[in-house]
Amino acid sequence: MKNISVRALHPLGRQRYREHYDMHYDDFSIGDVYEHWPGRTITEADCYWQTHLHANPHPLHFEDEYAAQTEFGRVVVSSLVTLPLVHAMTVASTSVNAIANLGWEHIRLSAPVYVGDTLYAETEVLDKRLSDSRPGQGIVTVRTRGYKSEKELVMTFERSFLIVKNATEKDL
Repeated sequence: MKNISVRALHPLGRQRYREHYDMHYDDFSIGDVYEHWPGRTITEADCYWQTHLHANPHPLHFEDEYAAQTEFGRVVVSSLVTLPLVHAMTVASTSVNAIANLGWEHIRLSAPVYVGDTLYAETEVLDKRLSDSRPGQGIVTVRTRGYKSEKELVMTFERSFLIVKNATEKDL
């Protein structure tokens, strides 16, 4: 098992990018953990625009006066905002070469997220197997954990994706 820190932009050039971002089925090992970097700070615009885009009418996610009267005391970022942001942090270093996402399971929300919180993520490889019906492709299953900046767990989910087995010379 290896713990891999992944940076969004590599100053070391294309080869370094390939080492971390050009993942294919063969590059995954069960137990590997990928730390996704940089984090993502939730802005007020993220919270309000995405909440309205998802047509979530609950005032806890956009009405300051209402939210102030709740146990949270302020607006809580909708999980429909948090989930895609945490997921997006993981794509470059896990499924950038995926053919398809096959599903998300066991999505758990363990702490509220507020405007101004910075989210980070890490992903652990849980399983992998070659596809029975698609030669040269495999299925990788991962568990992603989203954290606030103080390593407070805010969400976990498992995801499976279909991905090509390996890169060919022409792809490099």
